[in-house]
Amino acid sequence: MKDKKLNKLQELTADLQRMRADFENYRKRVDIEKAQLSELTKAATIMKLLPIIDTIERAVAHAPADLVQDKWAQGVVALGKNLDKSLGELELVRIEAAQGTPFNPNLHEAVMMDATEGEHEIILEELRAGYTMNGQVVRPSMVKVTHA
Repeated sequence: MKDKKLNKLQELTADLQRMRADFENYRKRVDIEKAQLSELTKAATIMKLLPIIDTIERAVAHAPADLVQDKWAQGVVALGKNLDKSLGELELVRIEAAQGTPFNPNLHEAVMMDATEGEHEIILEELRAGYTMNGQVVRPSMVKVTHA
């Protein structure tokens, strides 16, 4: 009788330990899924903001020389800087795509190619900025490439 009770107690204890371990695994899996969902949501939101950033950058780049000192134009520039700062806090990093930078197909999308000959592909011009978030490419830089 005592042995049966002891066996039953050991069996119930083992069941409880398995259930506790299963619950811990479930909780860890849910936490990982929450974090992944949060990152996907953040990336989707950023993707919707990128065309706005592009528009602001084009407006600043093409501002007439006589408007550069205008308060409104300076406000547009400040808006772009504030937006860049906020996106930086979300771990969004602009991909380096300056003229002369080596072309990297993992980071850059070549949409135009100069007809010159050479061994190495380098960026001639950045046509649209690209970004990474947490080391992952969110949007590749759109570039014009030449050979050197």
